[in-house]
Amino acid sequence: MLAIMKKEFLTYFKSMTGYIFMASLLFFVGLFFVLNNLMSLSPQYNGVLSNITFVFLLAVPILTMRLMAEEARQKTDQLLLTSPISLTHIVLGKFLGAVSVLLMTLVITFIYPIILSTMGTINWGEIIGGYIGFFLFGSALIAVGLFISSLTDNQVIAAVVTFTALLLLWFIDAIINSLPTDQTSGLIFAAILVIGIAFVFYMATRNWYVGGGILLIGALAVAAGYIIRPYLYSGLIGRVFSWFSLLSRYQDFSMGIFSISPIVYYISFAGVFIFLTVRMLEKKRWS
Repeated sequence: MLAIMKKEFLTYFKSMTGYIFMASLLFFVGLFFVLNNLMSLSPQYNGVLSNITFVFLLAVPILTMRLMAEEARQKTDQLLLTSPISLTHIVLGKFLGAVSVLLMTLVITFIYPIILSTMGTINWGEIIGGYIGFFLFGSALIAVGLFISSLTDNQVIAAVVTFTALLLLWFIDAIINSLPTDQTSGLIFAAILVIGIAFVFYMATRNWYVGGGILLIGALAVAAGYIIRPYLYSGLIGRVFSWFSLLSRYQDFSMGIFSISPIVYYISFAGVFIFLTVRMLEKKRWS
């Protein structure tokens, strides 16, 4: 795993990918540092990190588009899939290689709060918490990009789809506010969710019995829930979609609130997409 991580990290700097990613982030961090802190004479540095979250949506596809897509394009994925290394270690190695580039970039930007500290008193605990939050936020987005890169052998398609997916995650809170909250809509959504889960299991196993069994159990659970506790379906759509609200969890860090639940959330979110990437490679291995 460490060998793959090292290889991926070095590959970023054998091409322009790593330099473009780092240059774009460093430029905007420096720009917002000048505007928000130096020109405004403000000691609140976390606002700089908050301002570049949207820029990060543009930078992540550049960082992740080649992770798996390039392997598939060059047919070197066959070597990986038939190697004695486990698929989990392969995926984790690639993920950690991309995350290392992000971490190195953030370490470089740490010079800005140091400069700020020479001009007055700043809250180091709040700033370090903001950096931890941004790193976890970025790692979760990288996991999404890694999964999408495993779906295609075209880097451009991987980049465009990743940006679209991340943009949806960015606007998820606005989408949630416009969703219906009545029980009937919640029931219909639960039924659609069960059908979708059953379909995913069928596609993964190609077994009608497995897919049908999941569908039957899910339908019975939805019906029983609606009979016993119908109020659970009120606002169900919003509660489900809120799980994808990455930005709302980052707000705690940006305000200097350091809590465990957002940390667990980001790690779990990244873990889910790493797991899905492993399953996708496993499917390719046996196809």
